[in-house]
Amino acid sequence: MEKISILGFILAILYFITTELACNGHTRIDNNVQSEQKALIDFKSGLKDPNNRLSSWKGSNYCYWQGISCENGTGFVISIDLHNPYPRENEYENWSSMNLSGEISPSLIKLKSLKYLDLSFNSFKAMPVPQFFGSLKNLIYLNLSGAGFSGSIPSNLRNLSSLQYLDLSSKYLDDIDSEYLYEINSEYFNNLFVENIEWMTDLVSLKYLDMNYVNLSLVGSQWVEVANKLPSLTELHLGGCRLFGSFPSPSFVNFTSLAVIALNSNHFNSKFPEWLLNVSNLVSIDISENQLHGRIPLGLGELPNLQYLDLSWNFNLRGSIFQLLRKSWKKIEVLNLARNELHGSIPSSIGNFCNLKYLDLGGNYLNGSLPEIIKGLETCSSKSPLPNLTELSLYSNQLMGKLPNWLGELKNLRALYLSSNEFEGPIPASLGTLQHLESLNLGLNEMNGSLPDSIGQLSQLEQLDVSSNHLSGSLPDSIGQLSQLQVLDVSSNHLSGSLSEQHFWNLSKLEYLYMDSNSFHLNVSPNWDPPFQVKSLRMGSCHLGPSFPAWLQSQKNLQNLGFSNCSISSPIPNWFWNISFNLQWLNLSDNQLQGQLPNSLNFYGESQIDFSSNLLKDLFLFQSKGQMTTFTELAFVGNPDLCGAPLATKCQDEDPNKRQSVVSDKNDGGYIDQWFYLSVGLGFAMGILVPFFVLATRKSWCEAYFDFVDEIVRWLFRGRATYAKNHPRRR
Repeated sequence: MEKISILGFILAILYFITTELACNGHTRIDNNVQSEQKALIDFKSGLKDPNNRLSSWKGSNYCYWQGISCENGTGFVISIDLHNPYPRENEYENWSSMNLSGEISPSLIKLKSLKYLDLSFNSFKAMPVPQFFGSLKNLIYLNLSGAGFSGSIPSNLRNLSSLQYLDLSSKYLDDIDSEYLYEINSEYFNNLFVENIEWMTDLVSLKYLDMNYVNLSLVGSQWVEVANKLPSLTELHLGGCRLFGSFPSPSFVNFTSLAVIALNSNHFNSKFPEWLLNVSNLVSIDISENQLHGRIPLGLGELPNLQYLDLSWNFNLRGSIFQLLRKSWKKIEVLNLARNELHGSIPSSIGNFCNLKYLDLGGNYLNGSLPEIIKGLETCSSKSPLPNLTELSLYSNQLMGKLPNWLGELKNLRALYLSSNEFEGPIPASLGTLQHLESLNLGLNEMNGSLPDSIGQLSQLEQLDVSSNHLSGSLPDSIGQLSQLQVLDVSSNHLSGSLSEQHFWNLSKLEYLYMDSNSFHLNVSPNWDPPFQVKSLRMGSCHLGPSFPAWLQSQKNLQNLGFSNCSISSPIPNWFWNISFNLQWLNLSDNQLQGQLPNSLNFYGESQIDFSSNLLKDLFLFQSKGQMTTFTELAFVGNPDLCGAPLATKCQDEDPNKRQSVVSDKNDGGYIDQWFYLSVGLGFAMGILVPFFVLATRKSWCEAYFDFVDEIVRWLFRGRATYAKNHPRRR
């Protein structure tokens, strides 16, 4: 019995304790939930959300609000992801609809479990990075890239000892499509700087650091020592940070985890930093767009994990491409050595680069011919050379010889740039088997023969440039099948023959058409309606006449037009001047155009025009609208019957002063003539009415006035009678 009493007493105590703990625990959880919710509401109240992006932020279940994630079971907020999903540079309208701005409330400090904060690509227009971010001590991820912050990056971010990912980068205006620049305020780009970077050594957990286009010019060479002290750092992005001088070397290399280093678009003026060859974990190196000089180390080809190397646009890096490409490059996928001073010929061993996706050696001094046969059949599992290559750029070198057939075996190739070399011989028909090819540029070479009909099989082709070669024959009808084609340039060859509607029937995406300096004869129906809307059209030296091409009337986006020497002998139709206001460049020279130019030519801005060597006639008077002053005499010479400014030839009976007066009178709109006639009329009326009213109201003046008039009349009659008496009429 006593044992039962003791057991009951113990159970009662346990029940009381557990009940008390449960109740208190539930109360604490409720308090925490209310605190987290209030912190989020306060944060939202400081934001400007014109398109109601945060419309879901209402009610008590905040863990389901857009951009919010909570810890399971506790309701603690662990993630706020409000990044703008649309890139501002090419989807401006979508970006603006999702854009947040305003103030960032310090209420975020109350979110004690917050680990992830992403506010990137919004527009906090030139506000500084909030100091209180340094108090969010549990943060693992912080992304403020491209959100418009400015000023000095606060050093108290050093308190974020758990931080693994930090992105304070910005886009650079050079990376933005010019079409969207006018819509983008510079305040929407981070304008941050750092005076002293030592505080970053406390970020001992940091793995990813992106400070692209943060101004580090005051940091000097400190950055390399700081990065060397971050034991977990795997990615370092310091592109466009205004770093300059010699590329610094650490006192000892401790980059045991570093896999990615990107220092592009700076001003380093030194040799390649060979200490990087000791960082065996490197996967990616980008030191493009600097001023590096000297030899490219051959040891780069032996880095066991290297997949990406970009040393382009340094201009002064030297080396033998034959020696470089004979190294193993075991995992290389992207190799960009363009715009340097590489020399030598390309070895056949390049076929062994089984993982290579992108190769750019353009703008160097490579010579010799491409190897007729390349290795790789035995090495690569696909039993084909360069099986993963998608882009091959060898433009602007001194390469020569015929194009090898193995180019047609690069089954995944999307872009082939071989322009500005000395290649000769025919274009291989095997290129027509590259079903993924989007860009083919063979311009500025010495190639001959005809354009192969197989080109029409390239269903994905967007750009075709074979300009400035020695191609002959006719243009294959199959060109008209290229439904994705945007650029077609066959200019400056020896091509001839008839161009029918079949050549263009499916080119609905065509925007740039260059066929000039050939001998084509356009043979289309008078009511032909082209399937394309081009921006730039050059067909000089093609036979388009004798009538001015009526199909041109359908081209509403035209900015550049070249119809010189096209055997056109008709007047310029009136509808042409309705589409000319968008033209920035116009050449209608060396035809037999007739008729009179309009007094007012409406072109776009500082346009360049050429009407020379035609049969235009009559007086040509400019009514200046700003841009007209840029037109020179050379634009109109060679028209025997054309006279007037800006030509030196004066028209008959042309008085410059009189012409100026006439133009001035026209500009005055008859203002002076109207006042002249009005004043004459008023003077005439006043001369009659004033004396009438005076004589009507003053009887004595009236009698005296008419007595005076009568006396004058009598005097005149007496004089007349005396004259008649003294001078009788002769019979």
